[in-house]
Amino acid sequence: MNKLRILMIPVLWAAMTLPAAAEKLSLGEISSYLNRLKTAQGEFTQVNEDGSISTGQILLKRPGRVRFEYAPPEEALVVADGDTVGIIDPRSNDGPVGYPLHRTPLKIILANNVDLTRERMVVGHASDGTSTTVRAQDPEHPEYGSIDLVFTGDPVELRQWVIHDGSGSQTTVILGDLQTGVRLRNEQFEIPGKRRMRVDP
Repeated sequence: MNKLRILMIPVLWAAMTLPAAAEKLSLGEISSYLNRLKTAQGEFTQVNEDGSISTGQILLKRPGRVRFEYAPPEEALVVADGDTVGIIDPRSNDGPVGYPLHRTPLKIILANNVDLTRERMVVGHASDGTSTTVRAQDPEHPEYGSIDLVFTGDPVELRQWVIHDGSGSQTTVILGDLQTGVRLRNEQFEIPGKRRMRVDP
């Protein structure tokens, strides 16, 4: 499996109890929630383009840092250290590879200041009565792809995201209950072997 797809994957709806009805969350409410979300950890389920499923643990430290630890049998690692996204897959013959964080849709939610009200950043904003979905992109570089963020309200919580890359591929990441406000060390977001890593432009 191409681990870059975690940056570019749609998120399947989790089997979870949702409110019977909810008003659409405003872009301001969602931006405020993301800006308050400084650290978090929890479980995730990833649904890949080919329908296969991966699981693991996510660690988040805004701005700029996220770590996906894949459970066996994959045991892969994807880490964003604030500048680069590193993909370490022990089953790959290509070795570790990196990508600039600013070229991935994840940079939108990892930004120091999330402002979804920026012109041309949000290209979709809808509610199905139980959740609110926002589709966002880099307004200067829509070719980098987009991310669908799915939230429930009362209180506002990020439940999943769907990343669409420029080629039309998508990957889904379903979040379990996130424990927020946890203490995470910067060392947990260091990319192993970064100095020797090939970083694609």
